[in-house]
Amino acid sequence: CIVSFHLSILSLFLSVCSLSPCVLCLCLVLPRLRYNAYRTPTFPQFRTQYIRRRSQLLRENAKCGFEPGLRRQYLRLRSQLLALRYGPLSEQSSFRASSVRSSRTTLDRMEDFEEDPRAQGARGHRRSVSRGSYQLQAQMNRAVYEERPPGSLVPTSVAEASRAMAGDTTLSENYAFAGMHHIFDQHVDSAVPRLQFANDDKHLLACCSLDGTLSIMTLSPSPPTVKVTLKGHAGPVTDFAWSLSNDIIVSTSQDGTLRIWNTEDGRCIREVVDPEASELLCCTFQPMNNNLTVVGNSKHLLQVVNISTGKKVKGGSSKLTGRVLSLSFDAPGRILWAGDDRGSIFSFLFDMATGKLTKAKRLVVSEGSSISSISARSWISREARDPSLLINACINKLLLYRVVDNEGTLQLKRSFPIQHSSQPLHSIFCPLMSFRQGACVVTGSEDACVYFFDVERNTKAIVNKLQGHSGPVLDVSFNCDESLLASSDATGMVIIWRREQK
Repeated sequence: CIVSFHLSILSLFLSVCSLSPCVLCLCLVLPRLRYNAYRTPTFPQFRTQYIRRRSQLLRENAKCGFEPGLRRQYLRLRSQLLALRYGPLSEQSSFRASSVRSSRTTLDRMEDFEEDPRAQGARGHRRSVSRGSYQLQAQMNRAVYEERPPGSLVPTSVAEASRAMAGDTTLSENYAFAGMHHIFDQHVDSAVPRLQFANDDKHLLACCSLDGTLSIMTLSPSPPTVKVTLKGHAGPVTDFAWSLSNDIIVSTSQDGTLRIWNTEDGRCIREVVDPEASELLCCTFQPMNNNLTVVGNSKHLLQVVNISTGKKVKGGSSKLTGRVLSLSFDAPGRILWAGDDRGSIFSFLFDMATGKLTKAKRLVVSEGSSISSISARSWISREARDPSLLINACINKLLLYRVVDNEGTLQLKRSFPIQHSSQPLHSIFCPLMSFRQGACVVTGSEDACVYFFDVERNTKAIVNKLQGHSGPVLDVSFNCDESLLASSDATGMVIIWRREQK
């Protein structure tokens, strides 16, 4: 199977272009770990033997070194060939697979926190042993994609090849929608602040409402229906999150409780009462350990909770400058960002072994303006690999930041104008890494519209605009293959939009 796989790659190479023997040798010895799951999945002993032999070849070839130009050529061609064989993989899909295997379970001002020597020492130790740091990633990106023109996210030569592979469709054509697929109104007259498709699922969707309930909806088979309603909170539900395996949901409420739900039958498995007796406003799973959930409350406190025991993790709490409104981990789960209602974003280093949080950086976006949403992404597109953060702040702008180091330091990349002054709006990166030139983000707006922005365009960045809501659009969510988009508003309406099939 391994030999067949490599022979197919070689034949594709030879049929597409004439390559030197050095490049062909690279094809045999430098496969990406991301595709290991596809190699001899039923014969682990063969995979182990293959990896050992590959490591041996890598060590032998490392002594000779590789010409940088040949390596860049190899990486570009190989990414195209792998995508042709396996299809485009979403970041969410690939990350979930790796994490399940490993665990199952003021605008530009950045401030360092003054900490005691012990805390600084601990942070320094973590930094010295960290794997896949953002600084190393940035160096690798520059080495491979150093030819891109100034201000552009995508190298011109690669973009041409990508457009050819994608059928020469533009980003605007790719995100054209045929209309509404379905409308859910079970929460009418009560705002739906959050909604989210299940992980790696096309048809399972959940939302929470200020009426104190959550709904799990299924879109297939037709007609779409409400599968189960989660009842138990005594106050408005402010946030929720799916587990990686989609078997449980955690939710937070203004009644001061965190609840864990079984998604099959809607049963409440556990209720965790906030020890501060404060409103709980946001929550998120630790991506590498779904036994841990991070919760933010109205008394400026951020805390890590073990959902199996219902207890706080020792050392897993920290104070912010205001009410904690938004949370997001990076993909490896080592950095946590938290936003509050005073306009600050804090980064924390997360200790994977103990669940301890160490405060690292603080960014003041705009004094007194709420940070209602934070969304992290390690790649914006296949050809623009800057780790990035997408921020909704109540300053009538959607903000895109670059993550510049492994302590979560942020640098403003660009902003997009939207109507956002008071409502808790949310935004997302499109889940698939597109072959097309450009990269897309989607956000709600207080003018009752859904906006798509191309992050590469310097002018006329709006790719599409969906109209149909009768109130401010609070949240948006794509399913895993981007065939459907869900949006919710302040009137309780949930609209499912169907994308045009090309």
